Amino acid sequence: MLSSSEVPVSQSALLVIDVQQSFFAGNNWPRRGNPHFEKNVAGLVDLYRAANLPIFFIMHTDPDPGFRTNDPQFKLMDFLKPRANEPLLIKNTRNSFTSTTLQADLIHLGVRRVVITGIQTEQCCETTARVAADLGYAVDFVTEATQTFPIPNHDKPGEELGTDAIRERTEYALRRRFARIATVNDIERDLRAAGLLARSSVGA
Repeated sequence: MLSSSEVPVSQSALLVIDVQQSFFAGNNWPRRGNPHFEKNVAGLVDLYRAANLPIFFIMHTDPDPGFRTNDPQFKLMDFLKPRANEPLLIKNTRNSFTSTTLQADLIHLGVRRVVITGIQTEQCCETTARVAADLGYAVDFVTEATQTFPIPNHDKPGEELGTDAIRERTEYALRRRFARIATVNDIERDLRAAGLLARSSVGA
């Protein structure tokens, strides 16, 4: 694993994965586990814009209601407004690399480190982190800027894994093997230490 401490944050990009209205199409959204999700994602977007570093917005499509490209819910959540220089990629795999141009885009920009946020913590976010690490990227996994929902045990009706357990297991699986588990404040400190944020910018 390539550690974040080995790659300057100036060579990083922010990945905002599957933060889309599609999740409102089902019954899961009221059971989400992270009430600070939108604030934390928006905070990271603001930090990366202030640092003039790349941001990629990624959306997932599949046959489920809300995730079909012609569904009215197939769009980013309202609190996200990508700028002209912030690509929006559409994927049909759990990881953000296999079915998009993400890797080629990162190579073109000289990116060697990725900061991962989005939905769902243990699915598309974790899978992207694992693939990114295997491709040679340093990975910062900002769990507090990810979102997930309880997972039912389909072999034992009525049993489910709660969101706190999902978060804990994801962090245990990724930590020191695939990613650094980071907070929004960790990323801000990295950007400030690198001189990429003006004193009057976000969080100053």
